Amino acid sequence: MDSTISSLSVAKVSMGSTISLKTINSTHPKPKNISTYSTFYNPQKRIRRQPISCSTQDNNPITKSVDSLSNKTKRLAPSLFFESLIKMFDKFLYKTLVNFIDPPLHPSVDPSRVFTGNFSPVNELSPTECPVVDGEVPFSLNGVYIRNGPNPQYMPRGPLHLFEGDGMVHSIQLSKGRAVYACRYVKTYKFKLEGEAGFPIFPNMLSGFYGLSDIFKCFIAVFRVLIGHINIMEGYGLANTSVAFFSGKLVALCEADLPYILQLKQEGDIETLGRWNFDKKLFSNMTAHPKTDMDTKETFAFKCSPNFPYLTFFSFDENGVKQEDVAISSVHHPVFIHDFAITKRFAIFPETQLVVDPQNLMLGRGMPVVYDPSKVQRIGIIPRYAKSDAEMRWFEIPGFNAIHVINAWENGDDEIVLVAPNSKSNILKSTDNLHNALEKVGINIKTGEITRKVLSTRNLELGSINGSYIGKKNRYAYLGMGEKVPRMSGVVKIDLEMECEVSTRFYGAGCYGGEPLFVARNAQGDDDEEEEDDGFVVSYIHDEYCGESKFIVMDAKSPCLDIVAAVKMPRRVPYGFHGLFVHKDHLCIDNS
Repeated sequence: MDSTISSLSVAKVSMGSTISLKTINSTHPKPKNISTYSTFYNPQKRIRRQPISCSTQDNNPITKSVDSLSNKTKRLAPSLFFESLIKMFDKFLYKTLVNFIDPPLHPSVDPSRVFTGNFSPVNELSPTECPVVDGEVPFSLNGVYIRNGPNPQYMPRGPLHLFEGDGMVHSIQLSKGRAVYACRYVKTYKFKLEGEAGFPIFPNMLSGFYGLSDIFKCFIAVFRVLIGHINIMEGYGLANTSVAFFSGKLVALCEADLPYILQLKQEGDIETLGRWNFDKKLFSNMTAHPKTDMDTKETFAFKCSPNFPYLTFFSFDENGVKQEDVAISSVHHPVFIHDFAITKRFAIFPETQLVVDPQNLMLGRGMPVVYDPSKVQRIGIIPRYAKSDAEMRWFEIPGFNAIHVINAWENGDDEIVLVAPNSKSNILKSTDNLHNALEKVGINIKTGEITRKVLSTRNLELGSINGSYIGKKNRYAYLGMGEKVPRMSGVVKIDLEMECEVSTRFYGAGCYGGEPLFVARNAQGDDDEEEEDDGFVVSYIHDEYCGESKFIVMDAKSPCLDIVAAVKMPRRVPYGFHGLFVHKDHLCIDNS
């Protein structure tokens, strides 16, 4: 960069020198007693001559000297002109090559723009007791709230999307009104390998390739695989998206890898036990949003692949034993499906206008997941216990892009109801100024009739419900609102039966939170008489003015979602994605 600027400066000096000498050689009468500076270009240094007195008398020896100098300048000027052109061409060629090899990054994948403010990474923190600065933590909140999010271990020179930071879990252990906070990286295979190397070695596939340097880094990674330095069978994901609890295990997930099992310590610390491959029955990846039927204890999941079959559906029994795959062969191209839903009899897959185009990577044109506005959205419905996709049915629903799903249930034998935010733009390209209107969609699986109802025109995302109602008809949902996901300015409670908003809370000027998580007052979920919204809504929030973070507990039944407790964090907690609350009785806490 410095050499380029220097070349441009020399070119400007050369051009300026030529103009000055041409002025001396003008055919107009030379003015009397004017001091003129003539500058000669020297590749090593610039030499400034002493003032020369000009006269109108032709026989003045000084005038003759100036005329002689002008004749020399006539011969010098063309060479200076061409040298300036060469230098300008050199600069143009340099910039062109740089832009071709390592072009400027789109703001959505520029680490210097993405991971700033409260998105910037933090270091791990050992268990630290936190003061309750407002109200009291309810004694019924006896367990752990744990939330996942991106926290890059190393910043690459190339592209890095928000969704590709290394996973870090932030937990707050609550017991008898006390709170202990800790945050730890999920020790994935990628994290450990790059930690040993001291720099990023895995290409950021979702972020995309934008020039020759990105493609070259990918070839280097492939070479590392070929020589045995990287074992892709050990995984290559980030475990940064969500946290789930099923089959007695607490896991961190992302859709590019298998789950990583987490162990909570008695003092509040978090340890990664390893990658869960389900007795080698699942090798590559699975969704970050598995669904557990709280009645049968079965867990349902899926995986997307760049190779056929592009979508595969499967489940686990109560003990975590994986059942047979159901390949969805009616999906004919690679797709990006982030979330899905279950009911008592069915699994529901929303296929959006986000499509996978691997050529974008190979040609250095950006992200492999692109937005195709010409594609007609559709929803696939398959029985939970189907043996093949012959039982899968697809229903076109133009204009419905559901990245996340709030819930789904069956309304009689023929209708399925799905509640989800409808994204109006490409969430992968930019999280700024998105608009996600919450919709309720009815699908008559017998007649094919589709009904749609907008429940809120606010920009809503990152929602939760009472977990006991997954796959069953429920009344209330809690969603974050804001212009930049996952930086949410408040929370809204929606009545799905009355189809309207019933409660709203803004966090205040300069304060933002994340996913509002509902936690039942009776977190064990064994009280059938308990009302659906009898509980709390919890979230980390951050004050961008003072740099302080808190964990807040809101009363889910109150008209204004009143704050019943606020816990001051020992330092800022970055914005993240999805979390959950696990009651102490459900956890296997290591007492060592």
